[in-house]
Amino acid sequence: MRSTRFSKGALAAATSALVLLPAGAAYAGSGPATPPSHPQKLTRSTAPSPDGNPASKLAQAAGVCDDAVPIGTRGLIKRGSETIASVKQFYSKKCNENYGYVWVWESFRKTAAPYDITVGVYSYSDDSVHAAKAWKATKQQEFWTDGANTVDHCTSGVGSLRPAGAPHPFQAYSEKRC
Repeated sequence: MRSTRFSKGALAAATSALVLLPAGAAYAGSGPATPPSHPQKLTRSTAPSPDGNPASKLAQAAGVCDDAVPIGTRGLIKRGSETIASVKQFYSKKCNENYGYVWVWESFRKTAAPYDITVGVYSYSDDSVHAAKAWKATKQQEFWTDGANTVDHCTSGVGSLRPAGAPHPFQAYSEKRC
């Protein structure tokens, strides 16, 4: 059998060498970054997201303002114990509007037949759904409403998903915000 004394000695030597390095030593690339001579404009992602991206193509097509942020806790659309979609509400200070948002979870979407979706902004103030939209027999993942003029109302994002073959939709709503 081969002795491990050499490998233990090599390990001890390497460890000792690391201890001897001064803690404040500077190495190439360890200092602050030099600002570029030509500042670059940061581009915002247009990818759809479970968190909701107001810059996504579908959000922009719905007219969602780019400063929209989620408000309230999301609701979860469940079929039994399985979560199949999320429902959120967004608010834009710049445009003074609310938006409803539904995101279909990939775990459901990848095996589902086309499904029906509804999304809107529910107003507790006038007991109605604003900016409601519906999609029939879709496999799309992200859904946005147009802007709802409900900023001075108490509201929730509302959404439903009816899987193909189901007699009724499953639905949820986000936290009430006033």
